[in-house]
Amino acid sequence: MSRIITTSALALTIGASAAMAQDVTLTLWTESATAPEGIFAQEFSEMDNGITIDVREIRFDDLVTDTLRAFATGTNPDLIAIDNPDHAAFASRGAFLDITDMVAGSDVIEIDRVFPGPRSSLSWDDRIFGIPRASNTIALYYNKDLFRAAGLDPDDPPSTWDELLAAARTLNDPANNVYGIAFSARASEEGTFQFLPWAQMAGATFDNINAEGVADALELWNTFLSEGLASPDTLTRGQWDSTGTFNGGNAAMAISGPWELGRMASDADFDWGVTLLPVREDGGERASALGDFNLAIFANTDHPDAAFAYFEYFWSQAHRIWPEFTRMPAIEGVELAPTGDARIDAAAAVFAEQLRYARNRGPHPEWPRISQRIQGAFQSVLTGQEEPQAALDRAAEEIDEILN
Repeated sequence: MSRIITTSALALTIGASAAMAQDVTLTLWTESATAPEGIFAQEFSEMDNGITIDVREIRFDDLVTDTLRAFATGTNPDLIAIDNPDHAAFASRGAFLDITDMVAGSDVIEIDRVFPGPRSSLSWDDRIFGIPRASNTIALYYNKDLFRAAGLDPDDPPSTWDELLAAARTLNDPANNVYGIAFSARASEEGTFQFLPWAQMAGATFDNINAEGVADALELWNTFLSEGLASPDTLTRGQWDSTGTFNGGNAAMAISGPWELGRMASDADFDWGVTLLPVREDGGERASALGDFNLAIFANTDHPDAAFAYFEYFWSQAHRIWPEFTRMPAIEGVELAPTGDARIDAAAAVFAEQLRYARNRGPHPEWPRISQRIQGAFQSVLTGQEEPQAALDRAAEEIDEILN
């Protein structure tokens, strides 16, 4: 059961900090002022606590470079919302405030309730450098109407890799412009986001990407492409466009996340469902991707107590993350309010379960470079340039050079 703290109760909790910080103004950088951190910052500023938060929007593509530049020149904000794989790059360089002791002394924030994946993304050298904004992950969408038409049981979707491949072959219908499956294998962070869970289910970690069995995961992806079970532009399109193929009825299954649920409810003219990502074999290890942002306080802020008071308010509103922002809460035990749409509620429950197995990318300060090597491996195989094991071995050598 989630712990909900009212605004009035929280005002008492942060009273001591507020008393020391009258008329404090904090700055917050985010890619969207309408995201939870922006809305909650506005609410927090309207509380009688003497703290105001000015929110500045920074384009997602510019957020990391602008922040690095600002920190180098001492012009950084007090607070930031940062993509979770980028968190380690700042924490490891001393840019983010170590809040481990503040969290331990908080009556509001219970960091042990954060799912393992998001919690790992907040940590560096066993210290805590932020709190999660929300989380997302990926699972398997499937078209129940197409399952029925192909003689497959819509109440028994694929649960293993072999079953997934068999279903994709059965459902593939070129004559009617229907692919068996849709996903993104783009040479970008989206591609890594989609591929890494398959590698992890085969025993890989980012620093052991060529572990025994990972070639099987890459061979599965290659089979989808080589047999025409997935569209050729799987190699170039992102997750939004690839899932659009599914929404439009031109793919029977799709690997995607909860951010699609609104579009599915409004655009998909068929019966659909969501199930957990298939595992390598019955009883096999589960994994999934971890997306969304973390919140951090900069180490050079003049007002750490006021900034942490905002963290406590943000945490207290976790019960609103799903119903108001259609994002998955990163805190275990937060109940998902029903939406009134049975399909969305059922899908949300699946994503909440999948989130238990979601793993962060890294954490490592050099994650963008590591990710590029992983992208290079799967792109090389899917374009026929290398065999899976050779591509993974090459990527592992390149990653080892980055790490050492």
